[in-house]
Amino acid sequence: MNSYEKYEAVIGLEVHAQLLTKTKAYSSDENVYGAKPNTKTSTISLGHPGTLPRSNSKVIEYAVKLGIAVGSKIRKRNEYARKNYFYADLPKGYQITQDKTPICNGGSILIKDNEGNDKNINITRIHMEEDAGKSIHDLDPFHTLIDLNRAGVPLVEIVSEPDIKTSNEAYQYINEVKKLVRYLDICDGNMEEGSLRCDANVSVMLKGARKFGTKVEVKNMNSSRNIKRAIEFEIERQIKILEEGKEVAHETRSFNAANNTTIAMRHKEEANDYRYFPEPDLQPIIITEKYIANLKQKLPPLPNTLFLKFTKEFGLSQYDANILVDEKGIALYYNELCNFTKNYKSAANFVNGSIKSYLKENAVNINDFSISPKQLASLIRFVDDGKISNTIATSKVFPKMLETDDLADKIAVDNKWVQESNSDALSDYIKQAIMKYPDKVVEYKAGKKGLIGLFMGEVMKLSKGQADPKITNKLLKTELEK
Repeated sequence: MNSYEKYEAVIGLEVHAQLLTKTKAYSSDENVYGAKPNTKTSTISLGHPGTLPRSNSKVIEYAVKLGIAVGSKIRKRNEYARKNYFYADLPKGYQITQDKTPICNGGSILIKDNEGNDKNINITRIHMEEDAGKSIHDLDPFHTLIDLNRAGVPLVEIVSEPDIKTSNEAYQYINEVKKLVRYLDICDGNMEEGSLRCDANVSVMLKGARKFGTKVEVKNMNSSRNIKRAIEFEIERQIKILEEGKEVAHETRSFNAANNTTIAMRHKEEANDYRYFPEPDLQPIIITEKYIANLKQKLPPLPNTLFLKFTKEFGLSQYDANILVDEKGIALYYNELCNFTKNYKSAANFVNGSIKSYLKENAVNINDFSISPKQLASLIRFVDDGKISNTIATSKVFPKMLETDDLADKIAVDNKWVQESNSDALSDYIKQAIMKYPDKVVEYKAGKKGLIGLFMGEVMKLSKGQADPKITNKLLKTELEK
């Protein structure tokens, strides 16, 4: 056993998700990304004296939806708190958040461990809060610039238990969170734009130890891949320190994506004293069972539910199902498509192949895709009935369907793409092919069975691609082996 195998990692993630509300958490300022700096602020979001915040009901709705989706216990009486600290992009000098009364407690998110087995990552809490402004350090060589448009933008913070053991599990977890908030339409999950941000708490300890090692918080990770890389580096760094007989410092570190390292930002020898106290300007929010039940009824199908349906009911492989559920619009399109066809595998191939390629090449969203699930089912049925080959379907009929509202059968008939399945007509083509290559017939009968491809090609050429391959192959073998 090498020195690294003696240790195991203990990882917990804190994910901040910006909510897709029209206005900010406690004011009517517009919640929009990319506006000119400091144009989406008001006296309320800046915390001027005499101004009063108001709770945004959509923030509460979105937090409850997320809690239901992960199986949390929803708190009935929700109180707000002030988290006090000074920073240049926090104009009020405090953040409105939830301290001892998070709106959601418990729940879990399902991932796969390194062996491919199901593993639940438990959630400690989900609470509502507001974002701070943004400090910009790279536009002016001498000054830090402040954009307060983001100040007051609503967030939910999802805090996991330290159940994550590897960088790969962390990578899966953040991708599942991203997928979930997109399915719920509460966050766009765009890490590059900062609407989904993640901090990782990482420590290592000897395998089997009961006491966790010293925790290090890693910040500044703007992609799932960077989270994975940062955790991998941090685990190795901490093990190396312990192996040298030194102690890991309790600190906050930043990830440098340019060289895949973490660098110290500040030491955390003592817990920050945020002087939490109840927010005096906001009344507690009461959530009823009726409200929760109503939201539960309105939830869309969730990724895990659809994955189980696609694999258990439709018989798809885990690989195919994972590709389908990765994007909500694609998953729902496929789910509806299966109302019109029972050839679930062929339907999955069309969606994961031809449709996704078209969407990507043309920068089209599935919601704007012109072929309805019912229309696509007509194409799959035409292939299943042996009227056209799969090659003709994908290369000729499918492109024509994108141009018109016609069903597959009309397009195929109008363009003379319907396969020839009449045995007499096929036998005639086969006889012509055999007569063209008499020497190859002798070689075939002598054992060179691969030559059947030559005869198949000739039949296809004679029939202008309209010979049914299955029937032709069977008739051809019969004729050649006489």
